[in-house]
Amino acid sequence: MNQTPNANRLHIALFGRRNSGKSSLVNALTGQDTVIVSPTPGTTTDPVTKAMEIHPLGPCLLIDTPGFDDEGELGEMRVERTLKVIGKTDIALLLCETGDAQEQEWLQRLKEQGIPVILILNRADVRPNTTELAEQIKVSCRQLPIIVSAKDGTGIEAIHRAILEKLPADFGEQTITGSLVAEGDVVVLVMPQDIQAPKGRLILPQVQTIRELLDKKCLIMSCTTDKLKDTLHALANPPKLIITDSQVSHTVYEQKPAESRLTSFSVLFAGYKGDIHYYVESASAIDRLTEQSRVLIAESCTHAPLTEDIGRVKIPHLLRKRTGEGLQIDIVSGNDFPEDLSPYNLIIHCGACMFNRKYVLSRIEQARAQQVPMTNYGVAIAYLNKILDKIAISQSI
Repeated sequence: MNQTPNANRLHIALFGRRNSGKSSLVNALTGQDTVIVSPTPGTTTDPVTKAMEIHPLGPCLLIDTPGFDDEGELGEMRVERTLKVIGKTDIALLLCETGDAQEQEWLQRLKEQGIPVILILNRADVRPNTTELAEQIKVSCRQLPIIVSAKDGTGIEAIHRAILEKLPADFGEQTITGSLVAEGDVVVLVMPQDIQAPKGRLILPQVQTIRELLDKKCLIMSCTTDKLKDTLHALANPPKLIITDSQVSHTVYEQKPAESRLTSFSVLFAGYKGDIHYYVESASAIDRLTEQSRVLIAESCTHAPLTEDIGRVKIPHLLRKRTGEGLQIDIVSGNDFPEDLSPYNLIIHCGACMFNRKYVLSRIEQARAQQVPMTNYGVAIAYLNKILDKIAISQSI
């Protein structure tokens, strides 16, 4: 991996009317012809993303969205896709033209989600009255917009400064292992190379965890499940921490030294990307499941199901073994996530290595608001194996 994963980048989304200059501004911010620009309204029909290293912001993901004033049946579908981008947005650039009721509505919508918003008055090069218009927007929106010309680059540096000022205080400070390990600690990673493991490489959570442990100057040993005993015997002292794939957590727990703490990649990412305390609290809902219950399993990535798939095969098998074969289990993947969660008695989410933290937290908040318990793969498996109280949980910040 030679680039920052998109999920770890600052997500900056641009919102505005059709033909408000969102795509032109993306190109100006990136310094490239990243997206198609046309005077025809509605040129951007789907959210478009561009990963960039932007000085002085660092790794960013810019998201160009369809205009929120789109019309017709297709237009409504495009607006729905724009709405879904809100859940992923760390910082919003809202392009205003007059500060009218619709722009005020979107400003309020973004602020209600706790998203810092920067107002932009674009096309300064063709507007003869930008200063007066900016003051008008300030009065109606209670915020002064940055005057910008995407064409000649006016205001781009001001946008960079505004983003830095509005950057969430804790952005980038989350860590995967938190306070569980420190420099010099020995850490053993148990990574079964089964049918789910991609040939010739490791999965993203494993790669990111290894990189963080190297940055922390930890001593790392990796092994497959069947070589754990040999690995432990090769060490002069028990490791400080053992991190395992969640599906073999019970097997590893039975072999680990008493002095070593145990956790899983999925549990670590539950704290890194989401609300680990809500996940742990929600795990007890498993005890209340019956054959009349309904469970939603949510995967962040889209892939062809495999015979040993943890979300589609192994977790459903464990749940039905406990509650009965009648338990209804629905599975969604990628950006698909129901607006109405009330039919479900429990949601079980993957580690979400493909999503940014803001998006995962928005899903958790959606579940919490509808009073639906939500946990994740690693926490659920540890609970089902009756070892959740033995699993080390990271405080990610």
